[in-house]
Amino acid sequence: MPWSPLGVGFLAGTIDKNTRFAQGDIRGIESRFSPENIDENKALLNLVEKWAERKQAGMAQISLAWLLSQKDWIVPIPGTTQMAHMLENTASEAFVFTDSELEAFNSELSEIQIFGERLPAPILRLSGVDAPPKK
Repeated sequence: MPWSPLGVGFLAGTIDKNTRFAQGDIRGIESRFSPENIDENKALLNLVEKWAERKQAGMAQISLAWLLSQKDWIVPIPGTTQMAHMLENTASEAFVFTDSELEAFNSELSEIQIFGERLPAPILRLSGVDAPPKK
């Protein structure tokens, strides 16, 4: 089960270098969301946005549809506080990647470097739930 499958809003296109987080919002201390890394990680958003336009879907829907296309047993469960987002997220199952589309998406994705850690180091150490790095 993917943890935070929309990158706490990033993959929905809701965070940019001008975003400031409220006190206590963990994203404020995550290096992935620093202004300089947000700019670097724009390549990932550009990919998701391109496919969202291509498939006439929202960015969150493409992100979730991509996860659903990986394996039958993958079940992304995005958190949300808004009914509109929940309805948009559940509609992502309607956007299916063909084998060739999935291959093209994954090929482009493999060329993108992600800048910044997924979580602050102390939290990663405590959680023990992050996948090991690719070898």
